[in-house]
Amino acid sequence: MVGEVGEVAELFQWRGEVAEGLPGWTESEREQLAHELSDVMIYLVELAEKCRVDLPQAVLRKMALNRLKYPASKVHGSAKKYTEYKD
Repeated sequence: MVGEVGEVAELFQWRGEVAEGLPGWTESEREQLAHELSDVMIYLVELAEKCRVDLPQAVLRKMALNRLKYPASKVHGSAKKYTEYKD
């Protein structure tokens, strides 16, 4: 899986900040990205299955935890770690 993630990263390397929707990317580049992201997803699902992790439930639990750690009223527009926010 790490190798596949590396292939995704390689597609973004040297592009700087990439705007939403990937303007300026060719159809071929978009298709390559879709293939590489699919490879990552396949490996991730296989790993979760092998480890007997209910991935959809794990994602929902993680999102609930993140909501508590990063309340929108405090974190909107910031990239600080949750320990840096004052109550």
